[in-house]
Amino acid sequence: MALIIPPKYKQKLLPETTEVAIKMVKDAFQTTLARRLKLRRVTAPLFLLTGTGLNDDLNGVEHAVSFTIDAMGNRKAEVVHSLAKWKRYKLGAYDIAPGYGLYTDMNAIRTFEDLDNLHSLYVDQWDWEKTINESDRTLTYLKSTVEDIYQTLREVEQMVFEKFPHITPVLPEQLTFIHAEELAKEYPSLSPREREAKAAKKYGAIFIIGIGGRLSDGEPHDGRAPDYDDWISPNEDGYTGLNGDLILWNPVLQIPFELSSMGIRVSPESLRKQLEERGCPEKSDLTFHKMLLAGELPYSIGGGIGQSRLCMFLLRKAHIGEVQASIWPEEQIEACSKAGISLL
Repeated sequence: MALIIPPKYKQKLLPETTEVAIKMVKDAFQTTLARRLKLRRVTAPLFLLTGTGLNDDLNGVEHAVSFTIDAMGNRKAEVVHSLAKWKRYKLGAYDIAPGYGLYTDMNAIRTFEDLDNLHSLYVDQWDWEKTINESDRTLTYLKSTVEDIYQTLREVEQMVFEKFPHITPVLPEQLTFIHAEELAKEYPSLSPREREAKAAKKYGAIFIIGIGGRLSDGEPHDGRAPDYDDWISPNEDGYTGLNGDLILWNPVLQIPFELSSMGIRVSPESLRKQLEERGCPEKSDLTFHKMLLAGELPYSIGGGIGQSRLCMFLLRKAHIGEVQASIWPEEQIEACSKAGISLL
């Protein structure tokens, strides 16, 4: 995505006040989310050993930052992309009962990202995971969980307004659920990104179901690795997929704004199908995948929620660099400075 410079952009908060607001938003959101979803905080790794299958593959093509460990005979480790599979492993290790879960601060380095208003080399998000029963692997359960997350978001948006009354709430009272196939049928001539923009602008906040699975045109709405979210199982609405993306309409940038990817995780059966469809059945020999296929891991639901993106949206910032410290191209720093966009 090309850098967007909003016309006549004016900061709602000065950098010093922004730093205070960032902490306020992060503290309030994670506390409220943990209460609503019955999560407890755990400590997470920054890197994992290569070859265990625990690191997230994202769309299945991105390369992780890696290094060798002198003290372990030059074994290779890699910086996490996210903790989608690690969290599920921990649910089992801690024997967390159905209906309860965990969350953690996930920090990653993604060198392949295009650097723009929304994307940074540094990724910070709350990764959360919750144990469920097999009978909870339904679209109804997914929607209920998404609603809890959305209401947490609205609650914190209201708190920001009470602290800074010039930042008025924009989120609609109701979140709109729509399947990727429904979007494709409604806007057949548009790209997935353009469909998202149409729907997000129309409704203000949407949850697109079925990310990763093939649509009627033979292509997925967007990429998703085959070994964490379930995007292949039939659901109650007559489509496939038990996962999705939470997308808001960003009033500053006037674009769709993805805040969270989440879903009910693969069962042994759907894992096999998704590995086959993506042409990587050999992954079933990795440690994590062997455990899942053997029924040694609990059924779960989980996702990631961008911390900097949340702050960016709620504090009405034009660039993610206004709420996190990272590295940017010189020309981008200069363009932002001229537009009154203060990068940390």
